[in-house]
Amino acid sequence: INIIYMILLAFLVTFVACNPPPLPLDDIAIEKTFTPDRCDRMVKSGDFVRYHYIGMFPDGKKFDSSYDRSTTYNVFVGQKQLIAGMDKALVGMCVNERWMIKIPPQLAYGKDGYGDNIPPDSILHFDVLMLDIWNTEDKVQIKTYHKPESCGRTVQVSDYIRYHYNGTLLDGTLFDSSHTRMRTYDTYVGIGWLIAGMDQGLLGMCVGEKRIITLPPSLGYGENGDGSDIPAQASLVFDVVLLDLHNPKDEITVEVQSLPDHCPRKSVVGDFMRYHYNGSLLDGTFFDSSYSRNRTYDTYIGKGYVIAGMDQGLLGVCVGEHRRIVIPPHLAYGEEGTGTKIPGSAVLVFDVHIIDFHNPSDTVEITSVKPENCSNNTKRGDFVKYHYNATLMDGTYIGSTHTFGKTYDVVLGAGQVVIGMEQGLIGMCVGEKRKLVIPPHLAYGERGVDGEVPGSAVLVFDVELVDLEEGLPEGYMFVWNSDVTPNLFSEMDKNKDAQVDAAEFSDYILQQVKEGKGRLAPGFDSQRIIENMYDNQDRNKDGRITEDEFKLKADEAAAHDEL
Repeated sequence: INIIYMILLAFLVTFVACNPPPLPLDDIAIEKTFTPDRCDRMVKSGDFVRYHYIGMFPDGKKFDSSYDRSTTYNVFVGQKQLIAGMDKALVGMCVNERWMIKIPPQLAYGKDGYGDNIPPDSILHFDVLMLDIWNTEDKVQIKTYHKPESCGRTVQVSDYIRYHYNGTLLDGTLFDSSHTRMRTYDTYVGIGWLIAGMDQGLLGMCVGEKRIITLPPSLGYGENGDGSDIPAQASLVFDVVLLDLHNPKDEITVEVQSLPDHCPRKSVVGDFMRYHYNGSLLDGTFFDSSYSRNRTYDTYIGKGYVIAGMDQGLLGVCVGEHRRIVIPPHLAYGEEGTGTKIPGSAVLVFDVHIIDFHNPSDTVEITSVKPENCSNNTKRGDFVKYHYNATLMDGTYIGSTHTFGKTYDVVLGAGQVVIGMEQGLIGMCVGEKRKLVIPPHLAYGERGVDGEVPGSAVLVFDVELVDLEEGLPEGYMFVWNSDVTPNLFSEMDKNKDAQVDAAEFSDYILQQVKEGKGRLAPGFDSQRIIENMYDNQDRNKDGRITEDEFKLKADEAAAHDEL
């Protein structure tokens, strides 16, 4: 019996040592098991909180858990909606903070306990994770953490905006993001298209600004949440970057960045224009550039060939001008965008440099400086020698005779230069200087000259006439300076064989020119002219001219080109 008694006593001592009875509590006891690095707000009496908990007895036995119900416990603090110990313990907690709260029976369910779950006089332990805190007095909270240096315009009521956002609960749980969809959220502001808090929180933003907007549930999704990712009574946090902003009443805006010193003409409806541009969205995102293609954009303006805003923005410009044109979407690519680089409802920004423009009705523009003695003027058929410097309208160098140290020599009216140059050289005297502005339809047209002159380019020539040799009457390649001898055929027929061969014909004509009795058309190959004259006289094409074939031009029909 003694042995049995001793074993039983030892067992009881061991049991008591391993499972001591709970110590009595006079007040709540709190063990902080996790404290976040930041605590922007602590629970105060009167706040509404959402938290998860596990309720246990001191021996670790669970009697309740919000996790088991997959929903937070939502309640006002300090308004007797909780047991007294919890009402007291939650004050001072931060979002994402975790506490082990021990509550004595007198601050819990006391001598009565609670149903079958909590016996009388139970000490209760609660493992609490705080997820959300708000107050009925809360308003929208805004924290701007990036603002662009320049902010010419801010969001106002009825503006249409494009923005990206990350949406989280107050504990950081992500519930939505425009970034994951790779598409901005596009909406009107201040007219009820958004939840009330966002309607307020987006006002006053600049394009490029980043802000955090925190909403109480009364300005978010309220008592019911959104039915999926946003729980009831949840504070919401939106991390927003504003990308675009316009109003349906907006027109284009034009900022002139630089003007040339001289602007003799400004663009009008119907002009054809060549310009370079960089195109970007309002937040600076690049979408296109003519520079990257190393080619200007060429188009008529004011005729609907380009988007409406660009049609407007290119009117009234000077050659050489730089301007920025900001175009709202209803004057650009509208709600649909382009489907690739330009999103729907996007404001577009074009930085434009005007290279040249002209009108299809333009003629050659001539500015002249004449010498004191200017009596003999150029006309069709004259052989002229001149120097020139050639550029595009923006000053881009094309070519110059001075580079080679020799004049450019042409016969006017012979199609040896572009039409505009022929027109510009008519009526000049030796020593005269002219500036010729030649539109492309009188120059190299839409195709230009590969590697030298762009298509549809206006050309500028600074010309100086150096020499002038009067041409022959139109239709003549050779004329007599005196009366023609009646023995013309016999004088040509040196060997007196009653026929003139090519050598006899050529020698005779060249001799007349040398002696001043006749003139060949200047500016052409003399031998080629003589060959053509001989061929015209050789009627039967046997390589010889007989006296029957031989005739002067005066005796021929006007279509022929003989002596």
